[in-house]
Amino acid sequence: MQLLTFPEAQVPAELRSQVWRLQEAAWPSGGADPGTSHDPALAPESLLLVADGRVLAALDLLGKEIDHDGARYRARGLSCVVTDPAERGRGHGGRLVRAALEVVRGSGADLGVFSCDRPLLGFYRAAGWRELAGAVLVGGTPQDPFPTDRPGFDKVVMADLCTGRARAASWEHRRIGLHPGTVDRLW
Repeated sequence: MQLLTFPEAQVPAELRSQVWRLQEAAWPSGGADPGTSHDPALAPESLLLVADGRVLAALDLLGKEIDHDGARYRARGLSCVVTDPAERGRGHGGRLVRAALEVVRGSGADLGVFSCDRPLLGFYRAAGWRELAGAVLVGGTPQDPFPTDRPGFDKVVMADLCTGRARAASWEHRRIGLHPGTVDRLW
């Protein structure tokens, strides 16, 4: 089993097609593979757990600078976390999410931050991420916000505060302006 990392646009075609099939099974779009799933401005990086040429689990890391309480922070977050349904329950997803945490910590980011459905809270906690209690991640754009507390959502915000600057800031019970744009409304 190997952990492979690529800029999203450079994932080899045979692996990308497998990732696309997994993503389509989890979040059907009905469309053809666009070749990349994310806004290139967010520097998407794909992490793949592969055994014998087969993608067992995949995720993407996205990054940007955010403004919070008058300071600027380098943020990275998880997106499109998916495990092959035939491989679930074997620890592959957890292994990949733990590896992503180490990549975020080693990337120079001030914090890793993303949202997930509430039932996945235990999964991400077990992989080393922590909940930012009461926090709301605001995606979209400032003109067209897409917050995690919108009606019909049951999301929690997960994070890792990688630097002293980030640990000194207040994140819990706060609105965090992620604003990744219109392609990746949330990550």
